[in-house]
Parts: sequence; C-alpha cells; structure tokens
Amino acid sequence: MPKIELGPARPVGAVDVRVARQAGATQEKPPRTPAPAPTVVKSDALDPGSAPVDAERVAVIRKAVEQGTYPLVPARIADAMIAAGMLLRSAD
Repeated sequence: MPKIELGPARPVGAVDVRVARQAGATQEKPPRTPAPAPTVVKSDALDPGSAPVDAERVAVIRKAVEQGTYPLVPARIADAMIAAGMLLRSAD
C-alpha cells in the first residue's frame, strides 16, 4: 500500500483572516437585495379594547393602603393566590 503524503503540519489556532479573504476574493457574489417586510393586517375582531379599570376605586384603595386603613387579611390574600394558581393549571 503506497504512503499518503499530507505535507507540512500547521499549528492549530485561530483562522488567518487574510487567507480567508484572499480565497473569497476570487468569487464575486451579486449584491443581496433585502426581502420585503411582511405585511401584518390587524383585525378589529381580535381587539380586546381597553381594560375595565375603575380609576376612582383604584385611587380610594391606594389612598387607604398609604394611610394604613385598608383591611389586609393575610389568610384571604393567601386563599386568593392559591385559587389563582389553581385556575392557571391545565387539566392534564
């Protein structure tokens, strides 16, 4: 079986950019034209509208919390958090 000659070994390291540019310079590529941007059509049927927030009620509650007169019951808060977690779970 004849020997296979590989030539001189080169050290392993970073790619020499000059060599890569010289090799790529022989092939000219046509300039790339950007693809047209996709058009998005919004449907009014999917528009949820504004959130139903009672700004006056929010202001009253915010003021009561700042003054320390809003009744915070830790057990009710915990129950509501657990119930919200149960609603978000899937039926799987």
